[in-house]
Amino acid sequence: GLQAAVELQESGGGLQPPGGTLSLLCKASGFTFSSFGMGWVRQGSQGKGLEWVGSSPGRLPSSFLDRCSISRDDSQASLRLQLSSLQEQDSATYYCAKAAG
Repeated sequence: GLQAAVELQESGGGLQPPGGTLSLLCKASGFTFSSFGMGWVRQGSQGKGLEWVGSSPGRLPSSFLDRCSISRDDSQASLRLQLSSLQEQDSATYYCAKAAG
């Protein structure tokens, strides 16, 4: 049968000052949100590969532990990322990601 297309729509972001806080929201559709792990990855402007930021459920990498928060709201099919104490290396494109399946 026909399957709905998976859509992940990020919002928020923009230019933030050093030391500021980045807040991103991902709204999902086309699948049963509560059944899947969700996470965030980012790609810096230097053409490096994707860097894992963290997931829900899951642990945060130690490099983000003290300044990153990832929360989900299954009733709203949404995932939120907050990254505080922003540094130059946090300048990147951030992507919402869904576990395979």
